[in-house]
Amino acid sequence: MFKDGDRRVPVGASTAEGSNSGPIIHRLKTVVSTGLCCFFLVSCAAGLQSADFGTDTTIITSSVNSQSNSSDRQAASDEATIRNAVSSANLEELGDQPLSWANQDTGSRGAVTKITEYRDTELVCRRFTVSRESFEGITLYRGDTCLLGDGIWTMREFLPV
Repeated sequence: MFKDGDRRVPVGASTAEGSNSGPIIHRLKTVVSTGLCCFFLVSCAAGLQSADFGTDTTIITSSVNSQSNSSDRQAASDEATIRNAVSSANLEELGDQPLSWANQDTGSRGAVTKITEYRDTELVCRRFTVSRESFEGITLYRGDTCLLGDGIWTMREFLPV
């Protein structure tokens, strides 16, 4: 019933000395069992992520990109400062010289050039080119502002060139 003397190996089974397939089969069994264990662990982990643990869906959270909002507020503040500089400029005294502007709130500054006054139906308007130097970099803009009937200047166009 057993062979190999004292070693208790069933008849018909191969031993390491009798065959080279023993270590290969053992190694194959180890690889397969390890692979199956990994597969089941990953499957369980995936199942846990998708499982519903009674999540409270009434709580709403979000992340606000403060840098983006801050950047938008700074750009709007700079736009208003530029509009005020263009609308209050005395074009006869200014001639072809650039008009410097600075916004103490944002730290931005620049120069307005090529201010041209024109009439659009009943409105007095000024078209201009302006540079904006900020912490985001230097950008050149094209703008158009008009004086409304109630004495308020409004920016109709302010776009990067």
